[in-house]
Amino acid sequence: MAIVYGGDYNPEQWPRETWAEDMRLMREAGVNRVSVGIFSWALFEPEEGRYEFAWFDEVLDLLHQNGIEACLATPTASPPPWFAAHYPEAVMVDAEGRQLTHGSRQGFDPSSDVYLAKALAIAEKIAERYADHPAVGLWHIHNEYGCHNARSYTKAATAKFRVWLRERYGDLDGLNAAWGTAFWSQAYSSWDQVYAPLPTPTIPNPGQVLDWKRFSSWQLVQNYKAEAAVIRKYSDKPMTTNFMTGSHADIDLWEFSGAVDIVSTDHYLAGEDADAHVNLGFAADYARSLGAGRPWILMEHSTSAVNWQGRNRAKAPREMLRNSLAHFARGADAIMFFQWRASKQGAEKWHSGMVPHAGTDSKIWREVCELGARLGELAEVEGSTVSAATAILWDFPNRWAQEHEARPTNELDPQGIFNVYYAALWRAGITADVAEPEGDLSKYKFVVVPAIYLLSRKGAENLRRFVDGGGTVLVTPYSGIADETDTVYLGGYPGALRDVLGVRSEEFYPLIGGRVELASGGHGTIWSEDAASTGAEVRDTYADGTPAWLVNRFGEGTAHYLTTFPDDTTLDRIVAAAAQDAGVTPAAEAPVGVEVVRRAHEDGRSWLFCINHTDADAQVKSADALIDVPAGEVVVHREHA
Repeated sequence: MAIVYGGDYNPEQWPRETWAEDMRLMREAGVNRVSVGIFSWALFEPEEGRYEFAWFDEVLDLLHQNGIEACLATPTASPPPWFAAHYPEAVMVDAEGRQLTHGSRQGFDPSSDVYLAKALAIAEKIAERYADHPAVGLWHIHNEYGCHNARSYTKAATAKFRVWLRERYGDLDGLNAAWGTAFWSQAYSSWDQVYAPLPTPTIPNPGQVLDWKRFSSWQLVQNYKAEAAVIRKYSDKPMTTNFMTGSHADIDLWEFSGAVDIVSTDHYLAGEDADAHVNLGFAADYARSLGAGRPWILMEHSTSAVNWQGRNRAKAPREMLRNSLAHFARGADAIMFFQWRASKQGAEKWHSGMVPHAGTDSKIWREVCELGARLGELAEVEGSTVSAATAILWDFPNRWAQEHEARPTNELDPQGIFNVYYAALWRAGITADVAEPEGDLSKYKFVVVPAIYLLSRKGAENLRRFVDGGGTVLVTPYSGIADETDTVYLGGYPGALRDVLGVRSEEFYPLIGGRVELASGGHGTIWSEDAASTGAEVRDTYADGTPAWLVNRFGEGTAHYLTTFPDDTTLDRIVAAAAQDAGVTPAAEAPVGVEVVRRAHEDGRSWLFCINHTDADAQVKSADALIDVPAGEVVVHREHA
C-alpha cells in the first residue's frame, strides 16, 4: 500500500522527447498517480466528429510501463473552438445579459442540451477506448464544476428553471406563496412570466434569486450524473470530480457529494493571509465531512505561487510540506498538485508546478522529492480516519440568501463569520467536522452555529433535538431568522431557536463604524441586539446591561447565544466555556500556532500530526509523550502500535 502522490499531467503542452524525462522524474519524486486528459478535448476531437487518440494511447502506455496510475478525466470543462463557432446558442450568458465568447475555459451554458450531447459523446468515446487500459485506476469527471460558469442566463436555462420550479412547488400558487409575490405586485399568472433573475431597476425578489441559485447548482450536478452514467456503461472503477471546499460556494456540495464515489477537492492558499493555513484546515475538514469521514483526495494544490491572485506570493521554504501534510493529517489519502510541469505558455504559465520553470535544481523540486519520500514512510497511515466530537454548520442556501442586497448590514459576510468561528476552534486545538443543519448530529457533543440566518424548519427541529438530547450549541447572532423560503419567522428573534436559547430580541442594531464595549472588558463588532432573557443565564453584557452572552439549559443540553460578534480573546474564552460544557478537549496540549490532529485505524493504531506554523521551536504534550516540533516543521508521532 502507498499514499497516492502526484498531480495534473499535461503532456500535450510539451514535445514528445520530454515525456521520457517526465517518467524518470516522476519515479525519482515518488509519483504514483497523475490526472490526465482534463483539457484535451480540442486534441481528442480537433473537428466535430473526427477523433484523434493515438498520441494519448502513447501517454497511457508510458504511464503503465512506469508503474504510474492514471486518473483519467473527461475533458468536458473546456469545449474546443469549433463548439462555440458551430453552436453559439450553447455559450453562456452572464448575469448582465451579455453573450460571452470562446477564448478561455468553461464558457458553455450548463443548461444547454447541445453542450450536454457533445460532452456525453466525447466522454463515451474516451470510455469505450480506455475503460480497460491497465493504467486507468480512477475517473475524473469534468473539472471544477461551476468555477466560472455556475450561473448562465440563457433562454435554455430559463426554460429549465421553469420546469425545476414546477417540480419544486407544483403550481403557481405554490410558487407565489414561496416567493411572497404579493409584495410589489409580483404575482405570476403564467409560467412563461417567470425568468432567470437578470438585472432589474431595483432590489430583485429574494425568493426568485435564491431559487435560481438552487436551480443552477442542481443543473451542474445533473451534468455530472449524466457523464458518470455514460462512463459506468464501460467501467466499474470509482468516479469523482474536484470540489473547491475552501473557496467557491456556488454549488451545494452536500447534494453533490452524494453523486461521487470518493470526495476530492482543490485548495489554494490566499497568499496575503498570514493565517491561510487555518482556511486550509477548514477546506480539509469540509472535504472529510462531505465524504462522511472517509479518506478523500486532495486533487489540486500548489507547490508554490498561483497565477490568479492580486499578489502571487511564492511559498516560503517548508511551507509546501506543511500544507501537504496538514491535508494528510485531516484525512486525505491522496496528495496531488496542479500541475506536474509549470506551463511555459497560456493563462496559467505563472502557476507553480512540481517541476518548476527553474528545473530540478530548485527549492520546489527538492521539497517535491522530500514530500514523496515522507509519504512513502507514512504508508501505514493510509485508510485511517479522523474523528471529531465537534461540528460547525455550513449550508449553501443560507450563504446564498445572505448574498442578497437587502439585509440588515452589508458588513455581515457569512463566509467571514464562519471563518472567525472556525479559527476559534482551530486556536483551541479542537478538530471539527463541517455539518449541514439538517444532517445527522448524533455523534457530536458540541455544535457551532455561525450566522445560519436561513434555517429550515427541519434544520431548526434537528438542532432542538440535539440540545434536548444533551448536546451543547454555540449560536451567533443572525441565526434562525428565516425559513427555507427566506420567509421571516415571526414573534421575535432568533425566531426558530428562541425556546432553545431562552432569549428574545425585538430589533437588530448593526453597529455603524464602531464597536460595543462588554462588561467583561472585551468588545463586540458588526452587530448588537436589544435582547432579553426568557430563562437563560446572562454571562456577559454591554456596558448598559443589555445581554451579550447568554447560556440556557434546554432539556438535557446547553445552549450558548451571543448578541454581538466578540473580539478574538473574548471569543476564545466563550468557546472554551462551551467546549467545557460539552466535554470536548483537544488532541494534545500545544502552543498557539501549532496544529495537532489525530488519525487512527479501527485496530487502535493512531498518529498525532504536529504541525508547527511558527518561527519558534515548540513542544507538544500528548497523553504518552512530550513531542519536540522544530520551527516550521511537521512531526508525526505514533501513539499506539
